[in-house]
Amino acid sequence: MGRSPTSQNQLKRQFSRRSLFFAGLQLGTAGLLAGRLAWLTIAENEKWQLLSESNRLQLSLIPPRRGLILDRRGQLLATNKSQFTVDLIPDRLQDASSVMAKLAAILELDTEDLERLRSDLNLARGHQPVRVASGIAWEDYAAISVHLPELKGVALSRAFVRDYPLGAAGSHLLGYVGAPSREEYEETGDQFLMVPGVQIGKDMLEKTLENRLAGKPGARRVEVTARGKVIRELDIRPDEIGETVTLTVDRDLQTYAARRLGPQSGSVVALDLETGGILAMASMPAYDPNSFSDGISQSEWDMLSQDERVPLRNKSLQGLYPPGSTIKPITALALLEEGVAPQETVVCTGRVRIGGGTFHCWRRSGHGVVDMNRAIAESCDIYFYLMGVRIGMQPIADMARRFGLGARYPDLPVPYQYYGTVPDPEWKQRRYGEPWQVYDTVNATIGQGYLLANPLQLAVMTARLASGRAVAPELLAEQETQAPSLRIDPAHFAIVRQGMSDVVNGRGTATRARLPLADIKLAGKTGTAQVRRITMAERRRGVRSNASLPWRLRDHGLFIGYAPIDRPRYAVAVVIEHGGGSAAAYPIASDVLLHLFDKELAMERLAEHEKDWGGGIEERMARETVAYAAQ
Repeated sequence: MGRSPTSQNQLKRQFSRRSLFFAGLQLGTAGLLAGRLAWLTIAENEKWQLLSESNRLQLSLIPPRRGLILDRRGQLLATNKSQFTVDLIPDRLQDASSVMAKLAAILELDTEDLERLRSDLNLARGHQPVRVASGIAWEDYAAISVHLPELKGVALSRAFVRDYPLGAAGSHLLGYVGAPSREEYEETGDQFLMVPGVQIGKDMLEKTLENRLAGKPGARRVEVTARGKVIRELDIRPDEIGETVTLTVDRDLQTYAARRLGPQSGSVVALDLETGGILAMASMPAYDPNSFSDGISQSEWDMLSQDERVPLRNKSLQGLYPPGSTIKPITALALLEEGVAPQETVVCTGRVRIGGGTFHCWRRSGHGVVDMNRAIAESCDIYFYLMGVRIGMQPIADMARRFGLGARYPDLPVPYQYYGTVPDPEWKQRRYGEPWQVYDTVNATIGQGYLLANPLQLAVMTARLASGRAVAPELLAEQETQAPSLRIDPAHFAIVRQGMSDVVNGRGTATRARLPLADIKLAGKTGTAQVRRITMAERRRGVRSNASLPWRLRDHGLFIGYAPIDRPRYAVAVVIEHGGGSAAAYPIASDVLLHLFDKELAMERLAEHEKDWGGGIEERMARETVAYAAQ
């Protein structure tokens, strides 16, 4: 049965509407596609061209070389050396265990190295590089390069790393560098800290002079395949080396001072009296800063951190010690300022009763009749007890502050200074809520009790005693200046300086410190600082010798000195921790000053000592490392 004409017309109309709809839809879609294509090819042409180029080209930053650090004569204290390095980029790692296993096979990493890597990766953040190894051989670098497409997250670079020619002898002066930590990145937000191979200052001058030493990064553009393999280098913009910094330090003297300390734990600080320049500031034992630059091992870190001599502490700035009898020239100046005549005498019988207590002189038999000169030269405690009580503590404390004790030097570019304590009645009331007692004055007059100073302050005190000027320490050569007068009566200085001369050149306590030079003499003052209380029972039985005590209970040995006597130019302070007394300190001070006047003779003396010690710093440290590992 055929369709009616009406039905046929309706079908034609429906078909026409559908055709028009789909045709419109097709035209609309084509229009959208054409418009989108036009938008991408015309309006966003530059954007997509850049994205395409970024897939083909790879841009990387080049870590800058740090600025050189030079001594006063232009000799290198810190420089840079080129080497190959391997880093891991945490957020690019796809299979950390597999990657580290392959690196371990190529680089012969041991279990300790792998444990360090895992620990560092756990602490790292995103793009923050984790150093695997530095200073690797060319063969290892080439082997890793071949396998690089399989080692996702591994970054190879040829970078400059910090090099310290002085090694451990300069570590506490210069500091060291290392890879930025997660905390340092979060604190600054500087993306540059994420660049593999970047090193920043971590301690001392490397840290405080970071802005001057850091330099500016360079950039490298290379063409790569889809898998990241380098095809060719297209362009390179070299890095800008950091600023060169010149110090007041004498490199040869710095090395000598550190070596002359030998196996002792302590510090040597030497100053130029004309400018305040620090010629040497050695603290031993120490660490090799090159180990930190290359990535210190866990066992070496454990050895350093567990050593009772604390090689990680900068004793010149962070060590605080009772100054002992080295304070007596300051006490003498306070006595003179308060009207005590230098000819006045006391009788020293070896002990004296003051304020209900008995106080002893270091010489049990006593010194007999003692005036100021003899009290300084022979270090009579009883004289200073009695005279100190007579004038009270405040004048002594004020004089100590005038000579640099208790001071912090704001112009010194160091990250820390422990400024110690110069006690007085107001200080004790504020600190302990207790009144000052007469025995507090007695103890302070001979550098014991609450009185504490660091070796740098003792060197400044010595420089001021020798020059009569308010010498302030400097480390940067451009900051050296002439210091103003202390405005103390020259006659008073003459009395005290004569006493310090007699310590060495008369019948004093350090006659063996005399320089072996006909035309140059040194003046000084010995000091022994107790670290334990000696009971009356022990005094009745006989005070135990330092040699019979554990190392940590032995007295500290101190010496301050300057030379030449007639035209003072150099000052030195030496502190030997638990050295048993000043005899451990003044031979070192004498040799350090000798080095400034006769380097060859000083080196001959050092060679003899190092024979007895079993070699120089590096040899002894190497043996200690082996012995520690064997445990």
